[in-house]
Amino acid sequence: MNIHDIPVVTVVYNTPGLLQGMLTSLRRHYRNPVWVIDGSEPGPAAEIAAIVAGTEGARLQAFGYNIHHGPGLAWAIEHLGLQGPVLFLDSDIVVMREGFLEALHAELRPGDYGVGGVGYVNAEGFDIPYAYGAVPYLHPPCMLCNVEVMRQWPLPVKHGAPMVDAMKALHRAGQSGLLRHLDWCANDVTMGTRKVYIDHIGKGTSAATGGYHLEEWMAEVQARQARSRAVAPPTQGLNPDLLALMPADARRVLEFGCSTGALAHAFKSAHPDCDYRGVEIDERAAEGARRWCDGVSVIDIDSLPASDFAMWRDRDCWVFGDVLEHLRDPWQVLSHIRKVMPDGACIVASVPNAQHWSVQAKLALGDFRYTDGGLFDRTHLRWFTRVTLLEMFTQAGFRMDAGVPRIFEEPQRERVLPAIRALAQSLGADPELAARDALPLQYVVRMVAA
Repeated sequence: MNIHDIPVVTVVYNTPGLLQGMLTSLRRHYRNPVWVIDGSEPGPAAEIAAIVAGTEGARLQAFGYNIHHGPGLAWAIEHLGLQGPVLFLDSDIVVMREGFLEALHAELRPGDYGVGGVGYVNAEGFDIPYAYGAVPYLHPPCMLCNVEVMRQWPLPVKHGAPMVDAMKALHRAGQSGLLRHLDWCANDVTMGTRKVYIDHIGKGTSAATGGYHLEEWMAEVQARQARSRAVAPPTQGLNPDLLALMPADARRVLEFGCSTGALAHAFKSAHPDCDYRGVEIDERAAEGARRWCDGVSVIDIDSLPASDFAMWRDRDCWVFGDVLEHLRDPWQVLSHIRKVMPDGACIVASVPNAQHWSVQAKLALGDFRYTDGGLFDRTHLRWFTRVTLLEMFTQAGFRMDAGVPRIFEEPQRERVLPAIRALAQSLGADPELAARDALPLQYVVRMVAA
C-alpha cells in the first residue's frame, strides 16, 4: 500500500486553531485523505467546516453535538468503510518532519491491532508503571492500526482513556502482543521531550475548551470503586502480613517472584543492612525491582536444575509471595531448597486459599471462570487448601513456625457459610472447621526445617 493512500482520522471539538495546525503541518509532508469527525458547537463548527473545505483531500463528518473522542473514533471505524491500515491522529498533533508514517507502517504487521506508543494502565484506564496485572495500552494520539482487526475487539469508548476496553479485552485474551511499541512515538506524544517526528500539544483540547468533559466517567469510576470496596478486600501492592512474618534479623533474603520490588523496598527500608536478592521470570518487572534489590536474576525456577539451587545456600530467608501456585512443580522446588538452605533459615510464603467460600460457591453454580487476578487468576497452575498447603511443606521437610490466615470483611459470605456447614456435616466432617477454613482469602506461613 502506498504510504500516501493510508486514510487519516481525527476527532475535533471546538478547536479550529488546533485542527488548522494539524492539517497544515500534515500537508507539508503527506497528501493522505483525511476524515475530520467534528462534534463542535455552532460557532467553532462553522470555522472547522471552512478549514476542512480549504484542505485538499479532507472530508468532514459533523455531528452538531459533542460526540467525544472515543465514540468519534468508533463511529469512523464502523461507518466510513475504512480498510487496511488507518492512521489515527489527535487534532493537537503537529507534524514536524517527514518519516513518521513510514516508520509506523514499517512496524505494522498483518494481523496486528496497531503500532504507536504503548504504555500501561490499570483496569480503570489510569497510567501506571509496569507491574503484574498492568494492561498494555496503545495511546491514541498517534497510532497506525489495522482497522479490520480493530473491529474484532471492543471499539473506543467515552473515557479519559478511550482505548481501555479494547486493551483490556486484548489483555484478558492474552493478545497484547498484537500491539507494537515504538519508543519515538511514546516520546513524541509526551510533553516536555525532545521530539523526533511529531509534537503533541499536550492537553490542547482541554486548554482550548476548559476540560476533558469526563465528569460522568469519573463519577462512574468512583461509584464502581465504592461498590468494590463494599464487597471485597482492599487491593494492596504489598502484603503486610507477609512482611510481618519475615524475620527482623534476616541478613540475606531471597525473594522468588519479586515483581517490581515492593516487598524489597519495604523490608530494606526497615533493614538497610540486609542483602536482599530477587528472582523474577519477567524481565520488565526485574528492571523495576533492581532499583530496590541488591541484585535480581531473571530465572524460571521451574526449569532450574537441582544443583543450581546451591548458588543460594547462604540465604537465611526465602520468600514466596503468591508464587507457589504459579509453579508447575512447587513440591520439587521446595525440596531442592530444603537440601541447600542453612541451619536456622526459613521460608515465608503467601498462598491463596482454594477452600475460600467464594470458590465453593462458584463451583456449586458451575461458574468457575478465570480472571486477571485474585483467586481465579488464569495463571494459577496449582491450588491449595490449609490442609494441602501444610502437607506440601511437610513432604518437603519443613514444619510451620508461624502462620496467619488473611480474612477480610466479606458480608456476602454469611449466605454461603450455612451451606458449607451442611455439606461438611452430610459428609461426616466437622462443620465448624469447614466454615473456618472457608474464611481466609490467603494463608501466610513461616516454615523452618523439620
